[in-house]
Amino acid sequence: MNQRRSNIEIISEMLRIGANGAGKTELMYSANMSYKQIQKYLKFLTSQGLIHKVEVGNPTITYLVTEKGHGLRRSIEVVLEVLNFKEPEDK
Repeated sequence: MNQRRSNIEIISEMLRIGANGAGKTELMYSANMSYKQIQKYLKFLTSQGLIHKVEVGNPTITYLVTEKGHGLRRSIEVVLEVLNFKEPEDK
């Protein structure tokens, strides 16, 4: 199997990391992404209503996953497990 992650896998990983709120740097390092990538994916996820930006201080911003985002992540996990692309996670 190809070692590169698909867009779907990256989105799922970002939604998992941001489930309880995460800053841009935490998302970037935890998901092993470049600054350019994180900018692209955050823009997409916020525009789709999968995460929202919360200002928790000046200049601190946290990204929180919405209910729509949680639902998408669960769906992606199921598909990846069915296709044997990923080991089942403890729930």
